[in-house]
Amino acid sequence: MASVLDALMCNPYVWMFSFNVFCQAITSTGIKKGELFLADISSQLKNKNITTDVKVDTNSNLLTTITVDEPAPGLKTIFSFKVPDQRSGKVELQYQHEYAGISTSLGLTANPIVNFSGVVGSNVVALGTDLSFDTATGNFTKCNAGLSYTNSDLIASLTVNDKGDTLSASYYHTVSPLTSTAVGAELTHSFSSNENILTIGTQHALDPLTTVKARLNNYGKVSALIQNEWRPKSLFTISGEVDTKAIEKSAKVGLALSLKP
Repeated sequence: MASVLDALMCNPYVWMFSFNVFCQAITSTGIKKGELFLADISSQLKNKNITTDVKVDTNSNLLTTITVDEPAPGLKTIFSFKVPDQRSGKVELQYQHEYAGISTSLGLTANPIVNFSGVVGSNVVALGTDLSFDTATGNFTKCNAGLSYTNSDLIASLTVNDKGDTLSASYYHTVSPLTSTAVGAELTHSFSSNENILTIGTQHALDPLTTVKARLNNYGKVSALIQNEWRPKSLFTISGEVDTKAIEKSAKVGLALSLKP
């Protein structure tokens, strides 16, 4: 279950270039973490209701995903595997209805992990769960649940994660639709460590093409970015992050460029 604060920020340390060629899209991404640089190249090919995605990363891993869209009304089938990992094969079924959505996946191994997630409700109130069961040990490895409320200018959610150990409450409010001004907050409590984390964030459009976003938590970590849509669907982003308790060691700056035809 994604936090509503995710709408306020993006990953500041990723650069991306993409372009479409008829029915095929090719994307290259890169991430630098300290002295380590990770990159990958992705390709997508569509044929009627079948989409094939192929990704190659710097570790020579080949990830292939085949998606069959609506072999039956509301149903989608996804088959994925990674080479050379022989245990990575997985088949996933997704079903969407006007008031419900269900996704279940099964690993293609002798003792697979079974995942299930589902949401029921309307565009105002929704209740969902996310479960993962390991058939080898007979234990649930994931057990999450959430409740959300949405109206024209407000989104609120309550989630229970980590098999009941973490409780999170989130709030997102649109202050001014004309300037895309919004504020958000998230409070997370860990029962095992008795730790509380409070994060607040905001966004504002300086003009129709430029948006600024920022967030701050109670541990003094500050993140901010400015994003400009210099042409339709093409974005240039400058972002930064700093820990106010260790500014000289923690300051980070990122640039991102997204190009779409």
